[in-house]
Amino acid sequence: MACDITSGRKVPCKNSLAGTSKVFFINHVEKPFTVVDGVATAINPLIEEVFQYDLSGEGNSLAQSMVSDKTAGTTVNTQTLTLALQRISKEDNHQFNLLAYGFPTVVVKDRNGLYHAIGTSEGVDFTVAPTTGAAKADFNGYNLTGVAMEGALAPILSDATVTALLALVPEDAPSV
Repeated sequence: MACDITSGRKVPCKNSLAGTSKVFFINHVEKPFTVVDGVATAINPLIEEVFQYDLSGEGNSLAQSMVSDKTAGTTVNTQTLTLALQRISKEDNHQFNLLAYGFPTVVVKDRNGLYHAIGTSEGVDFTVAPTTGAAKADFNGYNLTGVAMEGALAPILSDATVTALLALVPEDAPSV
């Protein structure tokens, strides 16, 4: 049967780090990556620009929840990206309006150096919640929550695909 598993798994070493270090936003394009067995092996040549956002702190994460339903015969993976981006600005307000209006694909770099592509079929829907905070030491910035629904876990980019992705990040563009 085509959906039978093909390998086992040993307990890994305890050298993993949680969290994310960067996200990359790609404006909508059909089939942004070629995916083979859960690995993004190539980037769509129609993608001309990728926007990199550097992350800091502990408020940034990617969670996936794959649920299968025997009765319906379906499997859905809900991908949830949570970002905490410090400091509100008029320039960021404009960009985050566009982000919420669009259908971006997002690549998330985790702290272990893996790049996960989410929203590859229909994009990611974003909720943007700026907050000024109340006390002087409170968080001032944007809480973004992006949700995508896919049929499989997020593909991880191959080394060659990461190189191609990074080549599309403008060198002179500011990083938020």
